[in-house]
Amino acid sequence: MTILQRITDVINATADPVHAHCDLPCGVYDPAQAKLEAQSVKACMEKYAASSDNDFKVRATTIKEERCELVKHHLWVLWTDYFKPEHVAAHPSLHDLFWKATKSAGEAKKTNDVAVADRLLSEIDAIAEIFWATKK
Repeated sequence: MTILQRITDVINATADPVHAHCDLPCGVYDPAQAKLEAQSVKACMEKYAASSDNDFKVRATTIKEERCELVKHHLWVLWTDYFKPEHVAAHPSLHDLFWKATKSAGEAKKTNDVAVADRLLSEIDAIAEIFWATKK
């Protein structure tokens, strides 16, 4: 028996089984996380447009791109961990809303067009409306 096998046997012998249906107790999900990041995306775009400092513009672009990825992350956590088939059945537009919002977040990485950020915020608001309807 190797040392690794012995360690594994000891851990298995002393570990208590754990049962959970999700990563954390229910109630930790909120579309506000995605919206906050999307608001940061828009603010970076506005600050980029208002500046003539090239170094500042590079920093604004870098931060905006990071925030776009966070928007996508928060949206996908909601989509994959929170929403269930019964939510989609009750709200048939849900899949399309998530698809459009994550695509808008990707598009926002490539542009400083505030209209894209506004569209992203609108899409997140539509998702949030459905999210809160499922919490009733």
